[in-house]
Amino acid sequence: MTRDVRTALVIGGGIAGPVSAMALRQAGIEATVYEAYPRGPKGVGGGMTIAPNGLDALDVIGAGDLVRPAGADTTGIVMQDWKGSRLGEFANPPGVPPMRFFYRADLLRLLEQETARRGIRIEYGKRLVRATETADGVTAHFADGTAATADELIGADGIRSTVRTLIDPDAPEPRYAGLISFGARVAEPGLPSTLGKMPMSFGKRAFFGYQVFDSDAVWFVNLPHAEPMTVAEAKGTPAAQWLPLLRAMFAADRTPAAQLIARTDPANLLIVGPVENMPRVPVWSKGRIVLVGDSAHAPSSSSGQGASLSIESAIQLARCLRDLPRDRAFAAYEAERRPRVERIIRETTHKNSAKTAGPVGRFVNAWALRIFTRLAKPERMAWMFDYRIDWDARVADAGSQPAAALNTAA
Repeated sequence: MTRDVRTALVIGGGIAGPVSAMALRQAGIEATVYEAYPRGPKGVGGGMTIAPNGLDALDVIGAGDLVRPAGADTTGIVMQDWKGSRLGEFANPPGVPPMRFFYRADLLRLLEQETARRGIRIEYGKRLVRATETADGVTAHFADGTAATADELIGADGIRSTVRTLIDPDAPEPRYAGLISFGARVAEPGLPSTLGKMPMSFGKRAFFGYQVFDSDAVWFVNLPHAEPMTVAEAKGTPAAQWLPLLRAMFAADRTPAAQLIARTDPANLLIVGPVENMPRVPVWSKGRIVLVGDSAHAPSSSSGQGASLSIESAIQLARCLRDLPRDRAFAAYEAERRPRVERIIRETTHKNSAKTAGPVGRFVNAWALRIFTRLAKPERMAWMFDYRIDWDARVADAGSQPAAALNTAA
């Protein structure tokens, strides 16, 4: 085995960051995670799902059974109109385990604890501002004046990645999807369990999704908003003012939306901010720096695959660095990952446009959705969930040619 990477700096302490560090440790590479926020994951984020392929990928690094108990099955998504009438249901193909719902804070806490248990450091309050390379390594420079050096730098810093702009100053930026997103956890929802289902409704004025568990519930809203609004601007309106505004959006709907919003404690409202789509990122690596997760490939949140694809990519990158010299490792990593992630992105980006439709568009979407769910064959989507990583298999050498040129499936 030839390896020229023995240490790594991982920028970003979300999901892809700790998973990257654990996978690199398993590959014999020592990594440290640097997170911009000056605190741990407690209280960060709302609800999210991990697909069975994402959990299978976590099994590869021995973390699947660690996180599974913290989640709950989501066995299907039930689409409804504003009257609560059923339009159709989407579920995983036969034989494929269900999606698993997690509160993001719980998942991040478990990953942080496991990362620390394995002796991997996560340093908080480290906002990357620039990176410099030499023949011997790469140095990350942080806003607090400190710096760190290693053999490579991995950008796991999300859809608004600083590392992406360091690799390519002309890299695309996220595109506003015409929606502002909110979510909350409700301790006493006053509704019966949805028995593993997640109803989602095209309301008269906004899109609403929720799931009721045995003792609590979670909901989210995609609110059409013509003008882009940053997270800071959205948070400029207090939660106590947003809640009655959101409730009014669903006052005419015959769904539990208004009830759940009314039962929400303002302290539990998560103001997510703008829903954004990430255009195709043409350059994933340069020199000693490489992207992983949402910084390289961020599917629509409607896909349910964002976290799972990030986990897969983090582990595949570690395998490539284990088996190949750095330049060929980066090429092999991108050649393996780009076709899959871009296929998933292509097949899921249309969903947000339906949420911003007007009255006529909602009628057309409802009609089309009824027809689609009757004709759809879930087994055709099995490829998305059947992805498996063989950790013990040696990575094939894609050569030193840029991976984007090797990929013809994108």
